[in-house]
Amino acid sequence: MTKIKIQSVIFFCSLTVPPSALAELTNNPLLGPGLRSRPAYPGSASQNIEIVPVIRYFGQPWFVRSTQGVLEGGVRMELVPSLHVGAQLAYESGRQADDSDFLKDHHLADIDRNASVGLHLEWDHFFGPMPITFLARTRQHIDSDIGAQADLRLSAGIYQHGRVAAGVFTQATWANAKSANAYYGITPQQSALSGLPTYNAGSGWIYASFGLLWSLDLSKDWVVVGSVESRQLHAAAERSPLAERASNTYTSLGVAYHF
Repeated sequence: MTKIKIQSVIFFCSLTVPPSALAELTNNPLLGPGLRSRPAYPGSASQNIEIVPVIRYFGQPWFVRSTQGVLEGGVRMELVPSLHVGAQLAYESGRQADDSDFLKDHHLADIDRNASVGLHLEWDHFFGPMPITFLARTRQHIDSDIGAQADLRLSAGIYQHGRVAAGVFTQATWANAKSANAYYGITPQQSALSGLPTYNAGSGWIYASFGLLWSLDLSKDWVVVGSVESRQLHAAAERSPLAERASNTYTSLGVAYHF
């Protein structure tokens, strides 16, 4: 199933900036629209297309960005050169039954779109000409029943020549028992309604991502950005009755304005 959905706030699953800016040490704002193809939820066989924002802004101390896996904003401060600590409010996309034939056929309820609050630690560095960014982040869902997740994300610029640039990134995400069961567990009540077996997802590592991103400068003010990402479920999430497949592909394309 493929749908086109317009959502004004949803994360853009790539860094969406050229490698020269991957370390995110400047305050150059970035804003524009993009398109993303993604599964209804990690592990779903249904694919959807949606409009997403491409945004990055760093002030003192405020920031907002969609360039580290989620749409988030908040405050951050520099502890020592290149090392930042911050607190963020992030958009959580939930899980909508209308996006998935599997969820609809089994009468499984939505997980509402909402937000999370959390903390992050971010380290930017250059190894020779190669910029890298390492991010450690926690996210506690505002709805306490949905639980909490933690991300470790590493990105690196690997190519830049003329107007073309490319980079790679990887991310691992862990969930506590509430979060894992909200997305991948089956309660007795859900089992009776859906016909699926009961399942306790527990806690732990739920997925890992690996991706390639690229950019093409159209002018000094405009840039085209794109990415492709492979996300692999792990452990209890992969064994869940809700996991139709173990891996998914995300792709994105956007245009952004430096202002």
